[in-house]
Amino acid sequence: MPRTQRVTLKEIAARTGVSMTTISKVLNGAADVSSATRALVEEQLRESGYRRRKSKQRREYIEVVLDELDGEWALAIIEGVREAAAEVGLAISLSVSGDRQGPGPEWFESVVRRAPTGVILLFAGLPRAGQQKLSARGIPFVVIDPSGDPDPDIPAIGSANWSGGLAATRHLIDLGHRRIAAISGPRDVMSAVARIDGFRAAMTSAHLPVRPEWVRFGEFRLESGELHATGLLSGRETPTAIFAGSDIQALGVLHAANSLGIAVPEDLSVVGFDDLAIAELASPRLTTIHQPVREMAEQATRLLLELADAPTAEVTRVELATSLVVRESTAPPPARS
Repeated sequence: MPRTQRVTLKEIAARTGVSMTTISKVLNGAADVSSATRALVEEQLRESGYRRRKSKQRREYIEVVLDELDGEWALAIIEGVREAAAEVGLAISLSVSGDRQGPGPEWFESVVRRAPTGVILLFAGLPRAGQQKLSARGIPFVVIDPSGDPDPDIPAIGSANWSGGLAATRHLIDLGHRRIAAISGPRDVMSAVARIDGFRAAMTSAHLPVRPEWVRFGEFRLESGELHATGLLSGRETPTAIFAGSDIQALGVLHAANSLGIAVPEDLSVVGFDDLAIAELASPRLTTIHQPVREMAEQATRLLLELADAPTAEVTRVELATSLVVRESTAPPPARS
């Protein structure tokens, strides 16, 4: 059946041999439906392009879902969504579920009952089964800053991670650094890998060696930056500059340098990534890559509202530009280098 022709629940019942009552339970997230029957109904809803009519009972709010309520980055996203939602008279709610790859299965069951205007997810992507549940119930969704590689039919807002890594490293090279190390997030997070790939591209373009032992993957956390920086700065030959994959990691690098008696930027230059408020408050003030976090949140919210108004609108993937912000944590390498 063409998607332009609206299918009815009665037709879904006839095709599946499932009662209207059971189909209604599936749509409303009721627990007393077998997994086989639920899967059958959801598959038919998806294949037929069924879209649930907007209900007067639908609550006028946007749900923001993330795996942990931790860090300035997440708080900046939440605040950006809140402001954009408030412009059109919507509130927001927060849910914490799953891991960085996606929400847990219990969240998908409960969000159906809550029936928000739409959902914004801070995850690497969205499982296919989860997409089908939300789409069948007419709940639009958008992923912010996908750290993985979401399916092309998932609406997503991200930033230019590769270009950011390239710009950070070129800045250090232009200052005269040749011994440059990099620390980033987990190997299974695409944004972390993309930032390292940008670093590698800049080094290769400048005909500089990329030492495998000077490329570190960890967590986007202060203690991870400090741990890896301590290792890098305690060897027989040490880098004169470190590109950190996040501002939080860069703070860890500053802590490690301070503990080892290494002056920044006189002996070591440090570049972060994100341009959070802490970058301005760090000592020295942190040179970093500006990631338009607030704009990402605002664009994701506006895209979500467009999808809520026009469910058949074309799926949009947006990558916002990053830019270098030079402060006090970078300088030419010491003369002895």
